[in-house]
Amino acid sequence: MHSSRPAPQSGFNFEYFMWLFTRVSGMALFLLALIGIVGAFWMGARTQIDVGALLRWTFFPNPFHVVNTNIPDVTIGWATAYWQIMQMMIIFFGVTHGINGVRMVIEDYLESPRKRLLSRSLLFLFWLFLMIVCVYVILYS
Repeated sequence: MHSSRPAPQSGFNFEYFMWLFTRVSGMALFLLALIGIVGAFWMGARTQIDVGALLRWTFFPNPFHVVNTNIPDVTIGWATAYWQIMQMMIIFFGVTHGINGVRMVIEDYLESPRKRLLSRSLLFLFWLFLMIVCVYVILYS
């Protein structure tokens, strides 16, 4: 069977870095979700929000996800710089993890190094666009 991908080179290179990043980002997403759940419970989620709002908060800790719950004031604890940083980390790891997966699938079907470079460039621009939009939404919402 013919593979269009070149044989991997030994040593530290881009492919190895992205392979390692995929493993680390997957574990980081689980850890960030756990921190989100524990943080929500610590701030009173057991009695103030339903399961759906808790899950929305866990994977995207935005104060608007808990505004229609029994929380008296979302600005106390729920709308802080800490949770904005958590959102940015979740977005960074999740989007980068997903874009890398798409890159690997696309490159499996591309034989030309030129097409691979073009696909990587377009995916990087798409990733950059998503990061800019997400940071804007997080900071100004």
